[in-house]
Amino acid sequence: MAAENEIQVHSEDSALAERAAALAIAEVQRIEAKYSRYRADSVVSRINANAGRVSVPVDQETRALLAYADTCWRQSDGAFDATSGVLRRAWDFKGARVPGDAELAALAACVGWERVEVGPEGVRLRDRGMELDFGGFGKEYAVDRAALVLREAGIASALVDLAGDIMVVGSQPDGTPWRVGVRHPRDRSRIVATLAIESGAIATSGDYERFIEVDGVRHCHVLDPRTGRSARGFQSVTVHAASCLVAGSATTVAMVMGEARGLEWLESFELAYLAVTAAGRVVDRFSDKIQAHSRTS
Repeated sequence: MAAENEIQVHSEDSALAERAAALAIAEVQRIEAKYSRYRADSVVSRINANAGRVSVPVDQETRALLAYADTCWRQSDGAFDATSGVLRRAWDFKGARVPGDAELAALAACVGWERVEVGPEGVRLRDRGMELDFGGFGKEYAVDRAALVLREAGIASALVDLAGDIMVVGSQPDGTPWRVGVRHPRDRSRIVATLAIESGAIATSGDYERFIEVDGVRHCHVLDPRTGRSARGFQSVTVHAASCLVAGSATTVAMVMGEARGLEWLESFELAYLAVTAAGRVVDRFSDKIQAHSRTS
């Protein structure tokens, strides 16, 4: 997945730990092979190659992920759109060029989740040039699946970390919560907070991994599907949820919505989060919500 990944497995049975870890790694590799747009033989690539033409048969797993993407699109008023990957054609984060309005407008014609047709025969993208891109939730789904494989293998204590998207299985071996550091978005050597989690997943989106600065303005890789422009309002957003799929998509939606609407949206779903605004203000709704959950559970 073009990133540093780690799986920690704790067990008194070393053979069990190694076997479980191998199964979890294989599951991550399976998902990448199935949904990566960089592989011509993936489900996503087959759907994209037939855009504007015919439906492509898909299995139940793929249908479930598309249904989730549809829910995200509806609940975010279009801030999450799995057809927006085409916008990457205009953005080169290795250079220092910001695309113009005409360039983005041409690609915007290829963005529109409402034109994804899911029927009995399979999935069809209504117009040529459209693309599905699972980049906004595929890795998070892989985190969840790897954690499930570990549980099913009999592991009671583990941590799955795919490029900073994390799911824990049980507590640490000594019974204490896992401690996850949230990197400072403007200083790699510092952390904003250390979060204690005993269950569930943590995901972070930010404007600091892939970005360019032009004329004093930072443009990050988190793009608004509705405008094609970079997200504004946050340096980073970290969310805790029962699944990494939910946590990851929630951070993306909040980043795209911006500070005022994004915080309101996170609160409306009662998600535990820690956000750093564009001005550097830290908004911590993680500790209170996690503690409240612990008291009532």
